[in-house]
Amino acid sequence: MRILAIDTSCDETAAAVTEDTKLLSNIIWSQASLHAKFGGVMPSLAQRMHEERIDWVINKAIQSSKFKVQSMDLVAVTIGPGLAIALGVGIAKAKELAKKYHKSLIAVNHLEGHLLSCLAQPNTENLKFPALGLVVSGGNTVLVKINKIGSYETLAQTVDDALGEALDKAARMLGLGYPGGAILEEIARDGDPETYKLPIPIAGQEQRKIFTYSGLKSAMYRLVESEKPLTKEKIQNLAVCFQNVAFEHLIRVIRFVINNQSLTINHLFVGGGVSANNELRKRLRKLGKEFGIKILFPYTKKLCGDNAAMIGVAAYFKTLSQQCEKNIDKIDRVPRAKIDTNFV
Repeated sequence: MRILAIDTSCDETAAAVTEDTKLLSNIIWSQASLHAKFGGVMPSLAQRMHEERIDWVINKAIQSSKFKVQSMDLVAVTIGPGLAIALGVGIAKAKELAKKYHKSLIAVNHLEGHLLSCLAQPNTENLKFPALGLVVSGGNTVLVKINKIGSYETLAQTVDDALGEALDKAARMLGLGYPGGAILEEIARDGDPETYKLPIPIAGQEQRKIFTYSGLKSAMYRLVESEKPLTKEKIQNLAVCFQNVAFEHLIRVIRFVINNQSLTINHLFVGGGVSANNELRKRLRKLGKEFGIKILFPYTKKLCGDNAAMIGVAAYFKTLSQQCEKNIDKIDRVPRAKIDTNFV
C-alpha cells in the first residue's frame, strides 16, 4: 500500500511516501532557524512558511520515491494535535490532492504517528500486545497502554509542560539558543551531575501518574540566576543536573506504572523528538532490562522529530483496521487531540 503522507503540525513542513511500513522518501523542511530569534515557534510565521514550502516538499518527496502521485493508493495527513493554523495548511493541501487524483484521505493523530514511528521497518510481526507506548516531544509527554494498534489507553501524561519543552527552556536559560534540547544534551556530557541539587518532581508521589516540569523549570531559573555570571563549567554542570532530574522524574513514573500493571508487558514503543537523546535511551534500556521489556526506538533519528513518514506508517495500520473517513470534507484539524481509544 503506497501512501503519500503530509505533516504540518508545528514548524516542520514534511512529506513522505511509504509502502506498507517501508520508507520510500522522507522530506523535511525545518523552520527552526526562522523561529530562533523569538525563542519559540511563532504560529503566524509557521503558517506562512508552510504555505510557501509545502508544494516543493511534496514534489520532492514524490520525486525521491521514484513513483508518480497517480500511483499512490492513499493520501494521509496529520490533523492534530499541533498548531491549528499550521495543521490547516497540510490538511487543505491533502484534500486538494485527494480530490484531484481521486484518492482516499486518511486522517492521522500526530501522537499516534510518533507512537508507531518505531514500526517503520520490516519484521514487526512478532510484536506482542498489550504493550506500552511513550511519546516524549516538545509538545507532549504521554505514556499509554497499547491494547492493539489503533486502541490506546492513557496511563500517565503531562499536566503542564512537556519534557521537550522543558529541555528547550532550560537551554534558553543557559543562553544555548532555540531549539536547545539537542544542544543541552551535548553540553551536559561534560558536566558533573553532583554539582547542583534540583528537586525531582513529585518525588515519592509517583502514584499520581503524572508528568510535571513547571516546578523544575522554576527551580532551574532560580538556580541559574544565583550562579550568574555563568562560566562554561557552570553551564555544563547546570545542563547535566537539569537533564538528569528531568529524566529521573520520567523514569520514576514509568517504573511505578509498570510495577502496578497486572498484565505482562513485552514491548515499550518510544517516539518523539526527545527519544533521540542518547542519555534517555540509555536509561530506558536499563529500565527495560529491569523488567524484561524490549524497548523499541525508531531505526533512524530522522523519525524521532516531526516527520511525515511516521504519518504514512500510522495511516497504513489505520487502513488495516478500516479506520478511514469516507467523506473527505469531514476531515478537519483537531489541535488539542489526545490519543486514546476514542480517537478516530
